[in-house]
Amino acid sequence: MKSALTLSAPNQTLRHDWTRDEVRSIYHQPLLELVFQAQQVHRQHHNPQEVQCCRLLSIKTGGCPEDCGYCPQSAHYETGVERASLMDVDDVLARAREAKSEGSTRFCMGAAWREVRDGRDFDAVLEMVRGVSSLGMEVCCTLGMLTPEQAQRLAEAGLTAYNHNLDTSPEFYDSIITTRRYEDRLRTLQNVRRAGITVCCGGIIGMGESDDDRIGLLHQLASLDSHPESVPINMLVAVEGTPMANAQPADPLALVRCIATARLLMPASMVRLSAGRRSLTREAAALCFLAGANSIFTGEKLLTTPNPEVDEDEQLFRDLGLRPMAFE
Repeated sequence: MKSALTLSAPNQTLRHDWTRDEVRSIYHQPLLELVFQAQQVHRQHHNPQEVQCCRLLSIKTGGCPEDCGYCPQSAHYETGVERASLMDVDDVLARAREAKSEGSTRFCMGAAWREVRDGRDFDAVLEMVRGVSSLGMEVCCTLGMLTPEQAQRLAEAGLTAYNHNLDTSPEFYDSIITTRRYEDRLRTLQNVRRAGITVCCGGIIGMGESDDDRIGLLHQLASLDSHPESVPINMLVAVEGTPMANAQPADPLALVRCIATARLLMPASMVRLSAGRRSLTREAAALCFLAGANSIFTGEKLLTTPNPEVDEDEQLFRDLGLRPMAFE
């Protein structure tokens, strides 16, 4: 088999025709060889000393009608997450300015909705997008399913990116969610792309899926007509009250393996080390960066789950010789 490095050579057109067997062969390489190849490809497409810092804010919390088995915001489960209506626009913009002052170049806003509905709340979100964009930050939203018209309105407001994760492989998807189909997610991604908004799309490990499900997710992402510009790789944060409260934690080395494989399959994408960082040692986090992760969420909370403090990340960056990506 050709090496993954050869398959992802920088002078070659980015591939969207990976086979599941090719992805499987890359994923199952000896870990140190896989990380070595991923780091080489990473250096061909990105500055290895820079990491993009992003901030994620829950602008509407709890009460979601979806039954995603991992999510503490689902109305189907008793998790202790209190429902809160959509935040005030001025409050959101104040949080965006704070994030910018702490080095974040992208501000992400999440609402616990199944789908976007036209009306007062969506108009307020559009105002938030315009406000964050005026700060010179990249602005991302995750609001559930979108129609083509809603995607166009977000684009006109200045939205940089839209997050809509595939979560897992098509084969495992029905084991974690029954209220939405895989095809619904793919359709929203298509609507976002056609509106000219960049795509943020990844998944979660540690939900009881197999290695082949992780391979299936990565294959799906790398087979999209345009690779997602941002690929968040999350570790499940098990929350009491959800069906996955007692899930066996994923091995951090499996996270490293997923990140390295994502880097080889999608060389130009930002690969974001996302939820679950609280469970990683500093050494495991360092290995994730070596494997090709070049983006993180900063701040003490990701929507409703814990995240390392800003000063912890600053110390880790100093110790590893990394620096936050600067504003363009």
